[in-house]
Amino acid sequence: MPELPEVETVRLGLEIAMAGRILSKVAQRRPDLRRPFPPFFEERLTGRRIGRLTRRAKYLALHLDDGMAVLVHLGMSGRLLVGRQDGQAPGKHDHVIFDLDDGGRVSFNDARRFGLMDLTESAELHLHPLLRDIGPEPLDEAFTAKALAARIAGKSSPIKIVLLDQTVVAGIGNIYASEALYRAGIAPVREAGSIKPRELDKLVPAIKDVLTEAIAAGGSSLRDHRRPDGELGYFQHGFKVYDREGEPCPDCTCRTGIERLVQGGRSTFYCAKKQR
Repeated sequence: MPELPEVETVRLGLEIAMAGRILSKVAQRRPDLRRPFPPFFEERLTGRRIGRLTRRAKYLALHLDDGMAVLVHLGMSGRLLVGRQDGQAPGKHDHVIFDLDDGGRVSFNDARRFGLMDLTESAELHLHPLLRDIGPEPLDEAFTAKALAARIAGKSSPIKIVLLDQTVVAGIGNIYASEALYRAGIAPVREAGSIKPRELDKLVPAIKDVLTEAIAAGGSSLRDHRRPDGELGYFQHGFKVYDREGEPCPDCTCRTGIERLVQGGRSTFYCAKKQR
């Protein structure tokens, strides 16, 4: 599933193509994805001008000139791809097509159909059921070691699992939790509530750094992620531990190298010597 850097990469690419443009035609090519589309979805969007595009956690929002917003989640395999209306015909998995007044086209392609789209008032976006319980954005200045300490206090679950909890912090997924914990030197199996303030002083900057670097690299393309221009992200080439089981640890002299364990049904990659 796309994590914060992949979704932010998509937002940045779409902003160039869509901000300020009018939706000259919207084609909804099936009745549902993960959930049904809102009633009269095509009619309510056609003719509207797109203002800003925002991101909250792993969700995108296209803000329209009538005070509404299109809320988008990419699911497991969703892609928003920029093209031209005079290009090739829509593909089998192009489920929604946004034609723009400058001849551009944005297609929502989702082979597994785990994505979703909804319509809500822009001013009430933070109250949407999918967003209202989400934790702070990790790249905001307000996300500090002290703020994270308050959110993990008393939690006995492993810190890796807690970082994946979207009510604790927004947008961090499996890849970037593993990478940040490695950089901070914290073992993924540690109880979250046991992490000391001096360790959080390392973890929060590590989270911010790994996310910022991943955005700059266009995200990580392991299976489905593509930027809106169709190109791959390339942060996967900079992984220190993720998906590198058995390889030498890049930052220490351990003999065992990078190890793998399963937490909550997901693979965690770590160095037992560096991470304590």
